[in-house]
Amino acid sequence: MKIGIDIGGSHIAVGLIEKNANVIIKKEKDISLIDKKNIEDFLIKNIVKFINEILEEKKINIDKIELIGISAPGTIKNGKIIKATNLKLENFNIVSKLKKYFNVKISIRNDGKSAALAEKQYGEMKNYKDFVYICLGTGIGGGVIIKNKLLKPTKFEGVEIGHITIERNGKKCTCGKKGCWEQYASMRVLKSSLIKELKLDKKITSFDLLNILKEKIADENVSKIIDKYIEDLAIGIENIINIFEPEAICIGGSFVFYKDILLSKLIEKLKKRNATYNKVIPEIMCAKFKNDAGMIGAIL
Repeated sequence: MKIGIDIGGSHIAVGLIEKNANVIIKKEKDISLIDKKNIEDFLIKNIVKFINEILEEKKINIDKIELIGISAPGTIKNGKIIKATNLKLENFNIVSKLKKYFNVKISIRNDGKSAALAEKQYGEMKNYKDFVYICLGTGIGGGVIIKNKLLKPTKFEGVEIGHITIERNGKKCTCGKKGCWEQYASMRVLKSSLIKELKLDKKITSFDLLNILKEKIADENVSKIIDKYIEDLAIGIENIINIFEPEAICIGGSFVFYKDILLSKLIEKLKKRNATYNKVIPEIMCAKFKNDAGMIGAIL
């Protein structure tokens, strides 16, 4: 058995995973703004806590764990999170720190790439040779599979699709640039806009927001927010299609929980705009493993 860890922009999850991507047990916790002030200690403390709890509850010794795999946002290299702007992490040697607690092989990979591998091996992308995985959450991450192989540049892991520019003098991004795609098409942006329009508590859960949204979907202002979001999302996806010409686009992250409202609108918008160079829209679908894709891919 293996342990998968998924570090997101707003949550952390640790799961015990057996063959065929079966998550036996999972522990998770939201990352608050206060937690981000001391994020390194927060991550180590909770990862160690969750792993020990899982081992104790399942009555498993650590020597039975083959691998601890970590999925994390940003640039990953030599066991370190070199840069993860949404978490304000730089040169964080998370693998080295965790080895002080667990005498087990520990590896780390970018979250978008981890999720892409999970969907390729066990999920919706099993039958595609070329696809792009897009993670829509606090930011936007991605992974690219070309001819059944994960695209991984030599210098850095790359594929920071959330930071392609879609508005020249647009909103300031956490990376320091202006007009980055994730400042317009991340799920954080959509949720924030809806919460503000509907005058909801900022701490509302995605589940509760979805139920309210279903009731308010006909509201003119809500429709405008969603339409603008879909337009901005489509612009970025068209850029990705033109660069990679994938057979399919697989969308993960919290977008998946809103797919009944958003997915058909996105596909319709892409077809209506007809703005790709070769005038072909690939298959667009949601990830099978939802928010667990990164965790599962981290142990592959």
